[in-house]
Amino acid sequence: MSKKILIISPSWIGDCVMTQPLLSRLHTLYPDCVIDVFAPKWSMAVFERMPQVREILENPFAHGTLDLKKRWQLGRELGHRGYDQVIVLPGSLKSALIALATGIRRRTGYVGESRYFLLNDIRKLDKAALPLMVDRYTALAYPTQAEFDGYSGYPKFSVNPESRRSALAKYGLDTEKPVLAFCPGAEFGPAKRWSARYFAELARRYSVQGWQVWLFGSQKDFEIADEINRFSDGLCVNLCGKTSLAEAIDLLSCAETVVCNDSGLMHLAAALDRKLVAVYGSSSADHTPPLSDKAEIVSLNLDCSPCFKRECPLGHTDCLNRLTPDMIEQAIARLNQAA
Repeated sequence: MSKKILIISPSWIGDCVMTQPLLSRLHTLYPDCVIDVFAPKWSMAVFERMPQVREILENPFAHGTLDLKKRWQLGRELGHRGYDQVIVLPGSLKSALIALATGIRRRTGYVGESRYFLLNDIRKLDKAALPLMVDRYTALAYPTQAEFDGYSGYPKFSVNPESRRSALAKYGLDTEKPVLAFCPGAEFGPAKRWSARYFAELARRYSVQGWQVWLFGSQKDFEIADEINRFSDGLCVNLCGKTSLAEAIDLLSCAETVVCNDSGLMHLAAALDRKLVAVYGSSSADHTPPLSDKAEIVSLNLDCSPCFKRECPLGHTDCLNRLTPDMIEQAIARLNQAA
């Protein structure tokens, strides 16, 4: 009989992307296993691109919502599906409570928020041994961390050509000219967002060379994308807040090159095997780098960074403001030379 595994997924898009090597490793260790994922609605399109997943079950709870009674009830319902193991990737007490309610015999995860009595296959994370988030996830495929070989591999998404054609047609786009994609948002805060004026300057340079520039992001990113478009005299196609996540993934797969802040879309672009320049300001690539051999990380590595703050505590954001369009253009040139 095949092993049935339930994955309780993280909430952030980038973290969801980084679960794919875990799913691949589970299939390697248990070739006939069946994997279902319990995920928030906004991230379900990510798991739809992973062939390792049989079914995606919606997590209806908003980020930060407690609602312990409903979590317990939903956990009981999940328990009736006959899983042999549940792997809990978020570190929260709430997610472990759902796992306990399922009654699944083996409940795997890291210690997190005092979860000793909720999980019975509990691991103490050695952060020094596993600095990368993707490796922390993949290690949970094994009975012990010591059995993990230390290499996760890269996420690789599949894109349906028909759904890509539909997305292009819906937004009146084509790929006759090479596409330079910008992902100018960053959910965490402005200290992770490269300057709109710099993005606009880059758009002008590549437009002259015959490229088209598409802007990707959520509705929250529409304003900065609109600012980029104004600074570049309307040279860009602003898709922020217009596409679904599924459509954004399909359209992002059309890009020749992507320039991103440290964000969920950065991880999506890496998983789509696009040439990628990742801009790091207040954050660091030491923990969650783009998982791709086609990625260039651009960071000034100033003494004051990474500070991991939402806004610059010194008020100057030099880690991004001193990172010029020339540096990004040089990174793109290196990627093209390596291709």
